[in-house]
Amino acid sequence: MIKCHLSTLMGERKLKLVDVARETGLHRNTITLLYDETAARVDLDAISRLCKFFDCKVEDLFEYIPDASN
Repeated sequence: MIKCHLSTLMGERKLKLVDVARETGLHRNTITLLYDETAARVDLDAISRLCKFFDCKVEDLFEYIPDASN
């Protein structure tokens, strides 16, 4: 499973979805899907914009967690 830490990054900076959408130029729905961890896929450009905005690495934004069944 892939865990998205967008909500944590936003919470640390006290940002709203609309703030991140406006500053990154990403659609609010994209931000919402990542925030709620319901996105099925993410465009590389979106990842790049978020990393640039938060000044972070991809591994700060996403984390791979192996399934417990494996």
